[in-house]
Order: sequence, then structure tokens, then C-alpha cells
Amino acid sequence: MKVTLKKHSLVAQIEKFLLELGRGFMFIGTQQRITLNNTHYYVDMVFYNKILRAYVLIELKTTKLTPEAAGQLNMYLNYYAAEVNDEHDNPPIGIILCTDKDSIAAEYALGGLSNNIFASRYVSYIPNKEQLIAQVEAVLNEWHKQDKE
Repeated sequence: MKVTLKKHSLVAQIEKFLLELGRGFMFIGTQQRITLNNTHYYVDMVFYNKILRAYVLIELKTTKLTPEAAGQLNMYLNYYAAEVNDEHDNPPIGIILCTDKDSIAAEYALGGLSNNIFASRYVSYIPNKEQLIAQVEAVLNEWHKQDKE
């Protein structure tokens, strides 16, 4: 139950943060369902950036970054590119926010994915890495304080 409340709190903070600092962001929703072969999957957060003309999918992980998380997000990005995008949209962008990461494992897990090639193009419209990390750390610190109470 606490993890669900924490995740909800984190979602609310990220939504507020991106809408305030990120130019052109529109919030689509949380837990957006994708159905493949009668199996349901849920994207934690979906935004649309009208400047970039691209969906931004955010996956929240309450653990260290895993290769499975990268594969999961890659599947979501491929689905959005094939099934949700219209002819005027650019490829979707994926962001994984996690509590910790091993830089070497992250490099190998995320390297070579065709969905990565667009990341550098979008940097000027998405809050910078340091701002995003600081925001996530602030929410996690708040969670830890609530756990102690």
C-alpha cells in the first residue's frame, strides 16, 4: 500500500514539474493501458509535447534500473510509434526514473535501441537531467520521512 501511495505522490510531483518547466507539455494520463495479445500493460505516465510533436512516456521504478525496465519501455515506445502516433508525430520519447542505477548496466541496457536516436534532439525542451534528478530525489526524501512517521 505504501509503495502505491509513494508512486502516486511521485506521479503528481513529476506531472507538476514537467508542466511548469517543460515547454509544450500536455498531460495525457497515468496508467495508460496497452493491450497486446489479450495481455494488458500500463505506461506509468504519458505526456504529449506539442513543440516536439511527440509522446513522452515515463516509467517509474521504485528499484534500481534493470534491463527488463529498458525492454519494457522500448516495447511501449514501439507500440506508440506503430499504433498511437499519427502521420505528423515524431517518434515517442521514453524516460525511466528509478531510485538507483549502475551506469555501466544502464549503458548496455539502453545502448543500441533504435528509440534512443532521437534523445539528443529533444533535450532543449525537456527539463535538464539535473533538474529531473533533483525533483525525484526530493520526492524520495519525502517518502523516507513519511515511512519513519
